[in-house]
Amino acid sequence: MSAAVWLTPGELAARSGVAVSALHYYESRGLIDSRRTTGNQRRYRRDTLRRVAFIRIAQGVGVSLDDIKAALDSLPDSRVPTTEDWARMSALWHDELTRRIDALTELRDDFAGCIGCGCLSLKICPLANPGDVLAKEGPGPRRLPVRGD
Repeated sequence: MSAAVWLTPGELAARSGVAVSALHYYESRGLIDSRRTTGNQRRYRRDTLRRVAFIRIAQGVGVSLDDIKAALDSLPDSRVPTTEDWARMSALWHDELTRRIDALTELRDDFAGCIGCGCLSLKICPLANPGDVLAKEGPGPRRLPVRGD
């Protein structure tokens, strides 16, 4: 293994800003992988830095590790991913991220109105029950857990 291509866990952690324990967790989840030296020490390919950056950014906007793994699984294992590989992968999330942005924008705009409203009505609340869709499920609480008291 050439030293220029491979990073120790400590080097990867320092360069990525992620704790070594997080790297081991990402590896256990199949998000990144390592090779072992003859002394059984982990070594990561240098391009793992991009994967870790992608994981951190995606987690930061609320993408689950399962969805991140599915996206990373579309990248090639046999070579360093190219710009085209990353663009193809990001296109997979375009519609989902647009939906999330729209939902967050709606939440932000509606929530600002609700702060002053104070109606506490789950029947007409555009946030908790838009269009009173929960009425179709019958009377009583629909989103609150029912205790067995």
